[in-house]
Amino acid sequence: MALHLTKRICETAAPTGKGWSTLWDADVRGFGLRVRSSGRRVFVVFYRSHGGEKRLLTLGRFPELSLEEARRLAKKTLAEVVVGGDPLAERQRLRRAGTVAELVRLYLEGHAKLHKRTWQGDEQRLRKHVVPAWATRKAEMVHRADVAALHRQVGTENGMTRANRLLSLVSHLFSWAEREGLVPENHPNPARRVLRFRERARDRWLTPAEVRRMMHALEAEQNVYVRGFFWLSLLTGCRKRELLHVRWGEIDLESGLLRLNATKNGRTHYVPLAAPARRILTQLPRAEGNPYVFVGRGQGEPLSVPTIDQAWRRIRTTAGAPDAWLHDLRRTVGSWLAQSGVSLHLIGHVLNHSSPVVTSVYARLANESARAALERHAEAVLQVVAGSEAGGS
Repeated sequence: MALHLTKRICETAAPTGKGWSTLWDADVRGFGLRVRSSGRRVFVVFYRSHGGEKRLLTLGRFPELSLEEARRLAKKTLAEVVVGGDPLAERQRLRRAGTVAELVRLYLEGHAKLHKRTWQGDEQRLRKHVVPAWATRKAEMVHRADVAALHRQVGTENGMTRANRLLSLVSHLFSWAEREGLVPENHPNPARRVLRFRERARDRWLTPAEVRRMMHALEAEQNVYVRGFFWLSLLTGCRKRELLHVRWGEIDLESGLLRLNATKNGRTHYVPLAAPARRILTQLPRAEGNPYVFVGRGQGEPLSVPTIDQAWRRIRTTAGAPDAWLHDLRRTVGSWLAQSGVSLHLIGHVLNHSSPVVTSVYARLANESARAALERHAEAVLQVVAGSEAGGS
C-alpha cells in the first residue's frame, strides 16, 4: 500500500518486523523509505532494467538526505531508466572500476615499459604529481577542472615547461585508458582543451669558465660511470635518457660511432665519437652480465635517473651554477658549435632535432659567428685594397 510520504512520517515510521520495512510513496511510483529495526532510515527507488531485472537503488540516508531532495533524485533516476539507463548497474561498475593509482600502474606495465625507452620519465612525473593528487579517485571521475588545477599547481611549483609536459602525459594516459576500455568510450579526456602555458625557449648554456668548474667538481664523484656519463654528455650532446640506456653493442670504437636505436623522435641516430670520447669509453670498466655502458646498482641495470640527477645537483652547486639544468649540457654543445661557425642545419643533425624550430635557438650565435667572419673578411679586403694602392703609387 502506498501513501503520501511526509517529513513527519519519515521521522516516526517504525519497522513492522525484523530487518527492513518499506513505505512506498504514492506520488512517485517506485520511490520509498526503508526503515530498519535499528532505526536506520534510507530512501530507495525500485525499477526494472530494460532486460527485466529488478533493481533497488539506495538514494541516501534520512535525515541527511531530505525528503524533497530524495524525491528529486528518484525522478531523475527513473527518467534515466526510461531512456535506457541502468543507474544501479552503473554505480556498481564505478565501484569495480580501478582507481587512478591502479590506472597508472597498468599504463606503466602495459604500455610505457613496453613501448617507450623514456618510460622512467613517465613514471617519475606520474608518481610525483598524478598519484598523490588522485590516487584513490576513480579514473573516470577525474574531470577537466581537476587537470587544470594540477597543471596550474605544477606550473607554479616546478615551472611552465614541466607543467606542460605533465599535461601532455595525462592526456596520453587517458587516451590509452579509453583504447584499453578502462574508462567509458564516451568519457571525455580530462586533459583536452586545458590551456597550456606559453613557454619561452630556454637559451641557458655553460660558459667556458662554468664548464671548467663543473668538470673539476665532477672529479669528486666516486662513481666512475657517473663521471663517464657527464663527460660523454658534454662531448656528444646526447639526451640524458638516451645516453643512460646505451649498450656496448651500440658502440663501434674502431669507426668511432655511437648508434642510438630508440630516440625521442623514434628514429635511429648515429653520433660520431671524437677521440676524447673514445678514450673515456675505452677506460670504462665493463660489468659482466650487464650490457649497459653506464652500469647501475641493480643486476643488469643502467645508471638510474635519480642517481644522475642527484649527482648533477652536487656538481652544479660546487661549480657555483645552481640555476643550470642537466639539459643545459646539451644546449652547451649546440651553442659552442654555433659560435665556432657550424651551420644550424648541421647542429640540428648532430643533436638529432626533429624540427628546425628547435635548432633556431642557436641562430643568434650563428649570426654572430657569421658577423665575425665577415668582419675578418672585410679587414682582409681593406688590407688587399690598401696594399694595391700602395703598390700602384
